[in-house]
Amino acid sequence: MNKKGVQKMNEKALEVLEYNKVIKKMFQFIVTPMGERKVRNLRPVSDLTKIKEALAQTKDGADILRLKGGIPLPKLHNIQPYLKRLDIGASLNGKELAAIGRVLRATNEVRRFFVDLDDENVELEELYKLTDNLQVLPEINKRLLEAVEIDGHVTDEASSLLRSIRKSITTTENQLRDRLSDFIHGSSAKYLSDAVITIRNDRYVIPVRQEYRHQFGGVVHDQSSSGQTLFVEPKAIVELNNRLKQQQLQEKEEIRHILQELSELVAPYTSELENNADILGTFDFVNAKAKYAASIKATEPQLSAENDIYLRQVWHPLLNMQEVVRNDITLGKDYQAVVITGPNTGGKTITLKTLGLIQMMGQSGLFIPAFEGSRIGIFKEIFADIGDEQSIEQNLSTFSSHMTNIVSILEDIDEHSLVLFDELGAGTDPQEGAALAIAILDAVGAKGSYVLATTHYPELKAYGFDRSQTINASMEFDVNTLQPTYRLLIGIPGRSNALDISKRLGLDEQIISQARQLTHSDSQDLNDMIQDLVQKRHMAEEEHISLQKNLQAAEKLHADLEQEYQKFDNSRADLLEKAKMKANQIVETASQKSDKLISELRRMRLNVGTQVKENELIDAKTKMNRLHQPTNLRKNKVLQRAKRQQEFHPNDDVMVKSYGQQGVLLQKLSKNEWEVQLGILKMKINESDLEKIKIKENNAGRSARSTLKTASQSHVSPNLDLRGQRYEEAMTNVDRYMDAAILAGYSSVTIVHGKGTGALRQGITDYLTQSRSVKSFKFAPPNAGGNGATVVYFK
Repeated sequence: MNKKGVQKMNEKALEVLEYNKVIKKMFQFIVTPMGERKVRNLRPVSDLTKIKEALAQTKDGADILRLKGGIPLPKLHNIQPYLKRLDIGASLNGKELAAIGRVLRATNEVRRFFVDLDDENVELEELYKLTDNLQVLPEINKRLLEAVEIDGHVTDEASSLLRSIRKSITTTENQLRDRLSDFIHGSSAKYLSDAVITIRNDRYVIPVRQEYRHQFGGVVHDQSSSGQTLFVEPKAIVELNNRLKQQQLQEKEEIRHILQELSELVAPYTSELENNADILGTFDFVNAKAKYAASIKATEPQLSAENDIYLRQVWHPLLNMQEVVRNDITLGKDYQAVVITGPNTGGKTITLKTLGLIQMMGQSGLFIPAFEGSRIGIFKEIFADIGDEQSIEQNLSTFSSHMTNIVSILEDIDEHSLVLFDELGAGTDPQEGAALAIAILDAVGAKGSYVLATTHYPELKAYGFDRSQTINASMEFDVNTLQPTYRLLIGIPGRSNALDISKRLGLDEQIISQARQLTHSDSQDLNDMIQDLVQKRHMAEEEHISLQKNLQAAEKLHADLEQEYQKFDNSRADLLEKAKMKANQIVETASQKSDKLISELRRMRLNVGTQVKENELIDAKTKMNRLHQPTNLRKNKVLQRAKRQQEFHPNDDVMVKSYGQQGVLLQKLSKNEWEVQLGILKMKINESDLEKIKIKENNAGRSARSTLKTASQSHVSPNLDLRGQRYEEAMTNVDRYMDAAILAGYSSVTIVHGKGTGALRQGITDYLTQSRSVKSFKFAPPNAGGNGATVVYFK
């Protein structure tokens, strides 16, 4: 049992069936140590829920591989040791912090990748849930990115002090080179063994001939192997070297301080970073499973809790796909035991290994090398006794070694076990071996286990006829070529081809005929009947798979149609309800206006004393109700003329109703939008927000600049909420809103953009930085949204 209580297969069966060779094939598709660890620890499990989840992840990975070429993941380091050191208060070096930064950037990229997939309506079963658990940590990501390069070098941007120190170092080094250049190119050059500047003990020196060692004074730091050249630090530059050394020490101290600060910044988030790394490892693992499946053309298996196995045209994953023979293997529905009989080298052992390995792959969450529609079972254990296991160290014969293994298998099996026996009973007297093989198969059957066994004993040919839940099988043999075809024939026991082979080799026809008369034809007739039944069952299984696919397609189509009809029905009901509410509002408004007019008429009658009769008031209201105009304006010439008068044309004077400002139409941009000149601004305005006006002549001499409405009259909110909007849409709305806020006369506004990935916040920061109308901006106070909102102050 593992830590989570999920039963795993015994290691011996994994080794015998070469499961680890399949695992090694997956390593070529891994790019992270976290993913490599998951592949290395991959084992078959027997928990149905775990298997479904693992297969669903593999299917998600296969869909992403087909649509996008896989999940984008860079090569990463294992940061778990670094995080453990942070947990105990240690400081990390530049390379370790850079590795953590790469994990954070990969987290951000992968999260954005899945957000885009979701926006494209790509359906995934499992991986979206994993993405939701990723923690982006934008502030730490940004700080690490600006402070540490990929190779661990601490950048000048890490701190202003470090930048200043490095500028001083550069200045001092230039001064040193200038002074030393005077020595190697001036009159002192004749005392040098070479005209070069070099460094010894972190100090600048020049190569001086041994006989002129006292010419420059200063300090000798090194000498050549021959002793003829001394590396001298001239007295004239000792002070500069001392200054450079001091500055370099300051640089190291500042770097140490920066690394400590960065380590303290990261330390509170070690659990989040470890979780991120583990999820990225899972994505790498899923990528590897999907790519391996594509490389062997594997398909998703169906799961049968009842262990009804049907493998369609399955092949061994470690064999050459172009040369391998595919077979149909069935087990579990009509029979729990299959006994494959026949001579050696016919493919019996590889068939045995194929079934066991395919089961292990499927129960590990891997796709299997078989045609679509294949089913696998769920076994708690798979036992295998295959191959020559003679033990020289234990002084055991082949038979004794096999029997020792079989004894341990019989002790552990139950109704949830799959047992694979190769050449059962071999290695001893044929008669005793056959009897022993039958007894062992009976013992396995008594425990309810599923078994696939091979044997070359002819006595077991009748075993499938005598035992319930048992069937014989054999490997096909081509008598024309005298070669095996490696095709599995379920229901047909291994037949002897001695007569046909003898005939092909030239044995006298009379001898062959006499031999045939001595053999019974009943067994061959029975074999033909069983083969016919097996073929019919195979055909029924294939028809069932085809009908199941058609049924699923029909059910999906029906569900889609029902969903669309429901949407249409709901939409129609909503539109009808909205139309009724709008009509009621119009009627209510008209009724209120008419009641107000009649009240005024009554008041006039009382005040003025004119004789206005009640029936005349009622007639007036009736006439008002008849003032409704037809919507078809083409039949109403008066309204047609009024409509033409209200049509907009370039250079028309208009009132922008939302801003309360006069403007001039410049050009029509689309069916319902115009470009309008509003003072010094040019804006795109919808026709519904425009009203055609005429400027009075006595206003001609006034300034063209109109007076804006106050903020309360402009209907422009002092807050803009962009949460939930895509980047391009949000930036367009910011641009429009800024113009509207300026026209409304606000001195400051608040833009709510949320925290998210930080991309929108950065885009808004860049926009405000370039805007000439913006005086300054800053993040909102913590109680007003913090760095999820930006307060903008206008000039």
